[in-house]
Amino acid sequence: MWKGGWNLSSKNTVPLQPPAAYLKARKPEAITQDDSQNSQGEVLLPQAQDDHSLEASRLLRQGIRQQQAGDLPTAMKSLQESLALFQAVGDGERQAQVLSCLGLIAYTLGDYKSAISYSQQCLSLAKDVTDLRIHMQAYSHLGNAYRHLGDNHKAMDCLQECLKIAQQLQDKRSEVAGLNNLGLVHKALGNLPQAIELKQQSLEIVRELQDHWGEEQVLKNLGNAWYALGDYGKAIAYYEQCVSIAYSLNNRRSAAQVLKNLGNACYALGDYAKAIVYYEERLQLARDIKDKRSEEQSLGSLGVACEALSNYAKAITYYEQRLEIARVLSDRRSEEQTLNSLKIACYALGDYAKAMKYQRSS
Repeated sequence: MWKGGWNLSSKNTVPLQPPAAYLKARKPEAITQDDSQNSQGEVLLPQAQDDHSLEASRLLRQGIRQQQAGDLPTAMKSLQESLALFQAVGDGERQAQVLSCLGLIAYTLGDYKSAISYSQQCLSLAKDVTDLRIHMQAYSHLGNAYRHLGDNHKAMDCLQECLKIAQQLQDKRSEVAGLNNLGLVHKALGNLPQAIELKQQSLEIVRELQDHWGEEQVLKNLGNAWYALGDYGKAIAYYEQCVSIAYSLNNRRSAAQVLKNLGNACYALGDYAKAIVYYEERLQLARDIKDKRSEEQSLGSLGVACEALSNYAKAITYYEQRLEIARVLSDRRSEEQTLNSLKIACYALGDYAKAMKYQRSS
């Protein structure tokens, strides 16, 4: 499942997995996490049955299994050994496949320069590669790595090539991945309208595929994009659809994240009462899933919204609960913020003695 919204974290891109030609496809629960429809399976054995090729293929299978299990350093070692053997027998297509896998692992580890190096080596073997998926994935890893290094124009060129191949192959899931990644580059360049247009195209495809996990994520991204543009009404419309789908998927953690965004959008519109409804819903979800950080944040948001309605007594109640959790979490920064909020709310209520108590505690 493709996690995250418009925050440009290292996980908020869609690097592609090893090519379908070498793996038995398995339908993913979402199309937007590393395009993992190829996340299980076996690599086909080469025609030549010499010892080097057999051992290289075994190491490639082993490396893919290790990568899928999350043991990335060990996977890297297996794949590097496999690459050396395929180079020894002059198998260009298999070298390209291994280099694509190495590019993905380097990208996942945050080693973007190595990801670029592996992907460029992969593309340099183009004349030996008949499977366009290998090209597509190399362009994906290359573009995403360039974006993380801030070279957005090179990223754009690579990701457009990736999208072009996905469309040529009529690979809808990879097309969604490509649209998402291009959208991230446009956002990084400050071109939000174009990013939104790409997201709309992505939304149409995930709905065509009836992929509700992917639809949930795209709706969240669209809400975030409209929020960033200051169109809170449109943001709310997308967020509400997203929350509805998240509940239908029993994805309560995602629902809690989007409820925060909904509350913030309502607050930005001055609809403090509606914001409180969403913040309270998030608070309950946070308690249900025992997410102390989200609980602490929800209590802070509720306090602020209550203050906006001049309901200082209620705000103090929320802030006191937040203070308790901040101390449990040993979060000194949140503790200081909450003590300051309590002091201000107590002053507004006219309870100067209590305000002084919180001031002394800060």
